[in-house]
Amino acid sequence: MQTRFVLIHTSHAGNVGAAARAMKTMGFDDLVLVAPRWPNVLRREETIQRASGAVDVLQRCRIVATLDEALDGMTHLCATAMTPRDFGPPTRAPREHFEMLLKNELLPMDGRGESAFLTAESSPELPPGLPSGSAAAPRPGPPAGMAFLFGSERFGMANEDVYRCHVALSIPTDPQFGSLNLGAAVQLIAYEWRQALGGFAVTAGAPQGQPADAAQLAGMLAHWQQALVALGFLDPQAPKKLMPRLNQLFNRAQPTVEEIHILRGVAKAMLQAAESKSLGRR
Repeated sequence: MQTRFVLIHTSHAGNVGAAARAMKTMGFDDLVLVAPRWPNVLRREETIQRASGAVDVLQRCRIVATLDEALDGMTHLCATAMTPRDFGPPTRAPREHFEMLLKNELLPMDGRGESAFLTAESSPELPPGLPSGSAAAPRPGPPAGMAFLFGSERFGMANEDVYRCHVALSIPTDPQFGSLNLGAAVQLIAYEWRQALGGFAVTAGAPQGQPADAAQLAGMLAHWQQALVALGFLDPQAPKKLMPRLNQLFNRAQPTVEEIHILRGVAKAMLQAAESKSLGRR
C-alpha cells in the first residue's frame, strides 16, 4: 500500500523539513508539496536543518501546482481538520478510522456524502438504509494508495479540499488547546498509521548482566557487615534484624554480578574510611 503525505500551501520552510523527519522515523518517504510559499523550499537551509538527516525524503519530494497532481494514484484521501465541517466526510480520530479501514468495515459513500460502516447488527450483504431487494453495495478492499492531506499553517485546509476526502482526521487533544505544529501533526498521523500497519519492533536494550548467585550475595553481605561494624553503625553485640533486612532488600533487588562487585567496592571503601579514622585518633 502506497502512503503519501501532501502539504498544501505550506508557508514555513522548517515545517517541510520537520515533516520529512517525522515521515522517515515511521518508514515513509512519499512527500508532495502543493504550491508552497517558497519555490526553492527543498533547498533552503532551514528545511534541511529541520529534516535532521531525512535528506533522502527531501530529495524524493515533489512540488506540484495543484492538488489533483498531488493525488495522482491515491484511492483513499484523509483530510486533517481540527474543526468539524457541517457538510462533508465524517470526522474521526486517526486510530478509530485506521482500524475500521484495515478491518474492511468501511462502506462506500452514502447519499449524504458520508461513509457508513459495518456493525455487528449490519448485514454484510445488505448495508443499512438500502430498501429490501436493492443490490448490496460491495465492501471495499484496502486502499491501493493512502494520502494524508495537511493544509497551510495559518488557515488549515480549504473546505473544497476537505469535501473531496473520505474522512476528516481529528487528533484528540485538550479541548482548551488543540493547536498543533504542522510537523507534530504529521508525526502523530504517521505514527498512528504505522502502528495500524503493524508498527516496528522496539529495539532491545543492552543485556542486564548475569544475576548474582546465593554465595555471591552472602559474601557481599558478610563484607558489608564487617564494614558497618567498623564504622560503628552496627553493634555486633546487639545486631537486631539489620542484616536479615538487608538480605531481604538485596533479594528483592536481584543484583547482577557486576552490581555485587560495586557493592563490595563500597564496603571496601567504608573499611578504609573506618581504618583512616581510627589511625587519626591514635
